[in-house]
Amino acid sequence: MKTKYKDLTIWITGASSGIGQALAVAFAKRGARIILSGRDSDKLDAVKSSCKRANKHIVVPFDISDASQAKSAYEMAIAQAGKIDWLINNAGISQRALIMDTDEEVERQIMEIDYFAQTRLTRLALPDMIAQGGGKIVMVSSVAGLLGTQYRGAYGAAKAALHMWANSLRAELHDQGIEVATIFPGFIQTNISINALTGDGSAQGTMDEATNNGLTATEFAKQVVKALTKEEEYIIVAGRKEKLATRVNRVSPPKLYKLIRESQVK
Repeated sequence: MKTKYKDLTIWITGASSGIGQALAVAFAKRGARIILSGRDSDKLDAVKSSCKRANKHIVVPFDISDASQAKSAYEMAIAQAGKIDWLINNAGISQRALIMDTDEEVERQIMEIDYFAQTRLTRLALPDMIAQGGGKIVMVSSVAGLLGTQYRGAYGAAKAALHMWANSLRAELHDQGIEVATIFPGFIQTNISINALTGDGSAQGTMDEATNNGLTATEFAKQVVKALTKEEEYIIVAGRKEKLATRVNRVSPPKLYKLIRESQVK
């Protein structure tokens, strides 16, 4: 069945920039009503203004790592939109530090944002989704959640956990009308590496060469919209090398990790 986007309300977290912004613009172009969330209300307002039919969309700013703010944000979103058909869990933080150089508290911060905050918001949305007859949960994981690489130990672990949690959710709630899709981005041209946490918790502050040479956020969103429209559940959006790595991993993990040790991943 063809997806009728004009009937959908889609909540996107991490929507103030990068792939969240690109997804908001792309889905708005298809006719969906977008709920835009992130911490910076001014940036969210700017994204809203850039979306087609801007007056149709809703801005709900909050800090996703704060449980009380998440609950209030969900209540505000429902109060203004009346329903949520799709939840796209896109907010997150990356990492650029070796395991031995990373403080445990920094690892906990990454896990809190990239795993617990995502599952918490999903749990808030699910009861109403089930009551209305169904909905879609979209988790933004990462190719790093499929392949362990240097400088991303906690980040890859969090994204892998999110992937497995989504698999379990799909199995448990399929009969209640809940669809679950997981997206695995590779290198995408966003500020993710600039904002990535180093070992002491400070931001890296610079753009990785690999990230700078990645797909554009617009191209990423185009591929995601196409895949979700086709109701795909596992969506890898990445360059040729990253896609090849995921295939090699399925066939010969030892060969892949030899290649990773010899590759530039930062």
